[in-house]
Amino acid sequence: MKKVITLLFLLSFGFTQAQQAFKGKGDVKVNVGANIQDGGSGIQGSVDFGLGENFSFGFVANYLLGVDNFNGFYNSSAYNDYKPDFGERFDAKARINANLSSVIGVDQLDVYPGLSLGLHNFGGHVGGRYFFTEGFGVFTELGFPIAKYGSDNGVFDHLNNQFTFSLGASFNL
Repeated sequence: MKKVITLLFLLSFGFTQAQQAFKGKGDVKVNVGANIQDGGSGIQGSVDFGLGENFSFGFVANYLLGVDNFNGFYNSSAYNDYKPDFGERFDAKARINANLSSVIGVDQLDVYPGLSLGLHNFGGHVGGRYFFTEGFGVFTELGFPIAKYGSDNGVFDHLNNQFTFSLGASFNL
């Protein structure tokens, strides 16, 4: 019972002490977390700079740490324990966001759909940040490709051209 009461206290304190998630022009948010997708998992880091009340631009980078090695045939070639190189594991993108916290009326929650242009594709994302204090919060984000670059001739071309799920910590700078 003590654990339940402590958990309820911490949750209620977190929600009552929560801070504004997006302040607009001049706001800087940094996200660091895990990136989860089919065939691999890794880390993601992003930074967003507020340009207006509901608009920001930023950058995001992903690096896949755990990738399944490939064994088998692909495009008439045989592969045995084939590993992806750095370029197949890494992706960087510039992005723009529509920050909707003031539109939905919840200051602590920033929901942000947006578009990104990266090394491997043109894509979109939908994310959310919730701040417990002035400087710390949590985020989650879903990313998806809209237009892929290349002809999908490589064994690992799918790694940065698929649906991704990210979650982690968010910081206000």
